[in-house]
Amino acid sequence: MLKFLGRRIFMMLISAICITFVVFFLTNLAPNLEKVAKSEAGSRISDEEVASWLEKNGYTQPLLKRYGEWLGVAPGWTWSDENGVTTGRCIAPGSDPVTTPRYCGILQGNWGNSNVFKSPVSTVIGKRLSVTGVLMFWVMVTMVPISLLIGVMAGMREGSRTDRALSSFSIASTATPEYVSGVIMIVIFASSVTGLKWFKGTSASDVSDITFQNFFLPVATIALYGIGYIARMTRASMTEVMTAQYIRTARLKGVSFRNVVLKHALRNALIAPFTVIMLQFPWLLNGVVIVETLFNCKGFGWTLVQAAGNNDIQLLLGCSVIAVLVVLVTQLISDIGYVFLNPRIRIS
Repeated sequence: MLKFLGRRIFMMLISAICITFVVFFLTNLAPNLEKVAKSEAGSRISDEEVASWLEKNGYTQPLLKRYGEWLGVAPGWTWSDENGVTTGRCIAPGSDPVTTPRYCGILQGNWGNSNVFKSPVSTVIGKRLSVTGVLMFWVMVTMVPISLLIGVMAGMREGSRTDRALSSFSIASTATPEYVSGVIMIVIFASSVTGLKWFKGTSASDVSDITFQNFFLPVATIALYGIGYIARMTRASMTEVMTAQYIRTARLKGVSFRNVVLKHALRNALIAPFTVIMLQFPWLLNGVVIVETLFNCKGFGWTLVQAAGNNDIQLLLGCSVIAVLVVLVTQLISDIGYVFLNPRIRIS
């Protein structure tokens, strides 16, 4: 197991470096840097002033060196003007350049500053991620039990009316995008069209503002889409297990249908859905962009849209780090759980 974990963690590090470098390269293209210069120094500055601002702020260095600075494995850039005033990546305003650290990147906890929110990136992401975390928690609490129940019930009786009805519901929910189901729910439950107005059409912007009325619709919108996907995978796995030879042997020995399902079929049928459920975490983190924008829920997805729309490079890079970490960690947990659920992998 330790050798398995070592290989997985090594591959995680390689994957994280490759993915973050690609994102760093794309966000630091010349047109993006020009937009940053004009947003910071003025939209009407000349091309010469843009080049001068980029040079003073360390954007004209080689790409690999700048990536190393951002990562925290290369010394931060410095710049001295004609008056002898030294500025740099690691030099805070008013601090002594001699006593400042040479390295100040992601590894040292310096995520940069957001141009849009005028705050440290770590503070912005931490605040917005807490809202998305609560949203993800209630989505998983709602989605996983319902989808597993639907999948198991459909797979137990393949071809029955129950199977056809539940499978039709799963296909319909998966085929309906979030922006469609979300609008439908807003029209039905939060507008004056039907007169119900049971819930609010806008969500909370802070963890302390979360209530059942303003969080039900976004949770239901995301969960409805995921329920169909997990239920279909569970149904397919359950159907395959129920036709296995050891299930037939148990039935021939007189074991009740309930015990066959609960004691023999269910554990093996949950191996494949477990992997699918773990894949929902990165999907939720990055897939909430539409839902959070639709319901004005100021979480991680909403922040990602604001950073992309306003060319906030540091915030985009910070969001990419969080997304990569969530994907890689959930994949590691999925691999470990798969090993424990499937004895054949442990033996091999």
